[in-house]
Amino acid sequence: MRRGIAATALVASLALAATACGGSDSGDSADGPVTITWWDTSNATNEAPTYRALVKEFEAANKDIKVKYVNVPFDQAQNKFDTAAGSKGAPDILRSEVGWTPAFAKKGFFLPLDGTEALAEQDKFKPNLIEQAKYEDKVYGVPFTTDTLALVYNKELFEKAGVEAPKTWDDLKKAAATIKAKTGVDGYWGSTQAYYAQTFLYGEGTDTVDADAKKITVASPEAKKGYQTWLSLFDGKGLHKADTTADAYAHIQEAFVNGKVAAIMQGPWEITNFYKGSAFKDKNNLGIATVPAGSAGKAGAPTGGHNLSVYAGSDKAHQEAALKFVKFMTSAKAQETIALKNSTLPTRDDAYTAKVKADPGIAGYQTVLGAAQPRPALPEYSSLWGPLDTELLKVAGGKESLDKGLSNAEVAIAKLVPDFSK
Repeated sequence: MRRGIAATALVASLALAATACGGSDSGDSADGPVTITWWDTSNATNEAPTYRALVKEFEAANKDIKVKYVNVPFDQAQNKFDTAAGSKGAPDILRSEVGWTPAFAKKGFFLPLDGTEALAEQDKFKPNLIEQAKYEDKVYGVPFTTDTLALVYNKELFEKAGVEAPKTWDDLKKAAATIKAKTGVDGYWGSTQAYYAQTFLYGEGTDTVDADAKKITVASPEAKKGYQTWLSLFDGKGLHKADTTADAYAHIQEAFVNGKVAAIMQGPWEITNFYKGSAFKDKNNLGIATVPAGSAGKAGAPTGGHNLSVYAGSDKAHQEAALKFVKFMTSAKAQETIALKNSTLPTRDDAYTAKVKADPGIAGYQTVLGAAQPRPALPEYSSLWGPLDTELLKVAGGKESLDKGLSNAEVAIAKLVPDFSK
């Protein structure tokens, strides 16, 4: 996921008031084609044009189906769908962030896809992505895009400083100092967002919660150690101080693509934007490595991405049309097209064609996917980052101690998962 953390949130899109949703509100005539509505949450500038073109291709091959395409800002889509589905007015298909999928499945908003046309080629998809689309052993989404975080770096700056991609966070600190001394550029700029800090928990062999044990672990000794490492990377030679402004994401991204910082942690949703920067006019200057390991010797980052899910409240005709559309959009051919146009990562192995892997960004991120850690099938899991976003910002800005921030986060998380122990 977490595609669109900031980029898609900044893009305005079509007004939802203009949409017509599935079922009786679709505007279908008795003898005309079935009209299904798809809410797409992708970046309206960089990605949506590709999806619009594929919609037209699908309609040309399926004269009995029309697709009403609506681009919904990522940061608004979850609440809007929740409201619409609760009133039986949701779209027939949602581009559902992987963390939303179990949450909406739990509410009965998504149709189980096991045995349907949409999952006819289930064995072609990466198994961990299918697992991440499940809730209570049923599949509620077909993997559409996938991502994870990597340490992305400027090869030219690293070579000038005579350093290699770091394997541990201690290695990164040393490399950052050397890069600063030899090039004058900061070696690393970290994010205060909880999603980016999650990798530090994985590095200590822990998580925000232990879903199997139903235990909150965000303030455990292991988690605290991970967050201490995260916090230490905002202070030191070659380490950029924490940006606690509302535009921090954009500031970090802009600095990296223009060669003003040598390395950041980032996901493949920014591949297209990397290439627009002055530092990466030569695409091969983009280095991509697995995020450094923590003291437990583990390295990994959250598995993100999106599924295509079908609304359970639509009638049979709309559901059948939606299933056919989902199958088309997640086919090997469509996945290859999307990867080539949008520089996003396919969710099925047969879509990683030679043409797709010719993009150094995609090829690089493909190599780090093996270290990505799937999220537990916990409906509330994605919401757990909310309290941490608030507290980590204060901690990074020096407004409260790490202990206080984690304690506050633990209390807030306990309200989201009241049946979990501390």
